[in-house]
Amino acid sequence: MKKFKILFFILFATASLACSKKNVTSEIKPDKPPVTVPGKVYDMTGLLYKSYTGLVMAGYQGWFAAEGDGSQRGWYHYQGNGGFFPGNTNVDFWPDITEYTKTYKSPFKFANGSDAYLYSPYDEESVDLHFKWMKDYGIDGVHMQRFVGEIKSSNASGKRHFNKVLANALKAAKKYGRAISVMYDLSGCSSADVAYLEQDWNELQATFKLFDNKENPTYLYHNGRPMVTIWGVGFNDNRNYTIEDVNKLIDKLKGADNKVSVMLGVPYYWRTLGDDTEKSASLHTLIKKCDIVMPWAVGRFDSKGYNEKIIYDDIQWCKTNKVDYVPLVFPGFTWGNMHKDPSIYYAIPRLKGDFLWQQIAGAKSVGAKSLYVAMFDEIDEGTAIFKTARAADVPVNGTAGLKFVGIENELTSDYYLWLTGQGTKWFHGEPGYTRVKPSR
Repeated sequence: MKKFKILFFILFATASLACSKKNVTSEIKPDKPPVTVPGKVYDMTGLLYKSYTGLVMAGYQGWFAAEGDGSQRGWYHYQGNGGFFPGNTNVDFWPDITEYTKTYKSPFKFANGSDAYLYSPYDEESVDLHFKWMKDYGIDGVHMQRFVGEIKSSNASGKRHFNKVLANALKAAKKYGRAISVMYDLSGCSSADVAYLEQDWNELQATFKLFDNKENPTYLYHNGRPMVTIWGVGFNDNRNYTIEDVNKLIDKLKGADNKVSVMLGVPYYWRTLGDDTEKSASLHTLIKKCDIVMPWAVGRFDSKGYNEKIIYDDIQWCKTNKVDYVPLVFPGFTWGNMHKDPSIYYAIPRLKGDFLWQQIAGAKSVGAKSLYVAMFDEIDEGTAIFKTARAADVPVNGTAGLKFVGIENELTSDYYLWLTGQGTKWFHGEPGYTRVKPSR
């Protein structure tokens, strides 16, 4: 999902991208039962997306910046430790920049000596293009990532960047009729950072008129209320905040009148409290007071290790406990450049879309109603579904054995947008889809 998320690979279970933190478990007090009152009633006239049910939405990072784009962040998030130059970058994939109207010359070149260019989501026209692709390929929309470490008042450039990207996205979502919501990522947070999120959420409502039906008719609602996602609770990676910290935050966000719908991003093995999950029943108590649970699946399996029964059992638990469930699917994974280790290029192979379709079909077959796709634009770890260059069409990444991996040469740069769009049609109820990957 993101640079600061913890990814536990089958073969790389000890790798961690978030800060090292002390593990503190705090039980949620039993006098805070799940919210059962209907809550605040909103006028939903004119809203296009009144429920997540039936939708296929992706995560949208929007964290890249380019030298000269006005953000004053340089080659932010493209760069490796110490700069951005051949042999030093965190991204494994290279965007297909053919359709962008504003691009920036990078320090990289192609094998023929020509310059390689990149885009910046700080530019309105680039985000507009992304939302146009969502509409063109039939993808319902995106959850806009908001990394708490990036949007604190102490990080002025980060907050300015993410507010500008969100402004670009809200405008494009309205233009192209795509669903959009805010998704907070708690990776790297302290307890105080988690508490600060309430302030940022209130600022967003005022700044962008999030719940104004005319201003933002495509903002996502669920269970009759505008939806916000809190990602990153219950992981056993020694975080500097607790389940109880998140519980207090959600109490404040919902308030006495249950004014928001909350999707909670949790570890993959949340139900059994296994593997990647903190061994605390407090997590289940917290999930029961939220509206949707979304387990983080990236890095947990490859094609051979995928087991749709886990999703089936998750769904049964959620039905019993009256919580909605959204499984995550992802096209593959690679992070060789981030670690300067060619052995982990294609760590989880895409298999020309077979792996992604395996997950889409598996989720559909066991009763999932919606999907979260990781991710729309994540080229760092190679989960991006947007248009990226083929392996034969990427720049050169130095002379020390590193490279940009690219998507399979047999495919077009838009293949994973197309395939995700096919899955969306299936989840919308269109006939003709099976476990067999559709042919293009």
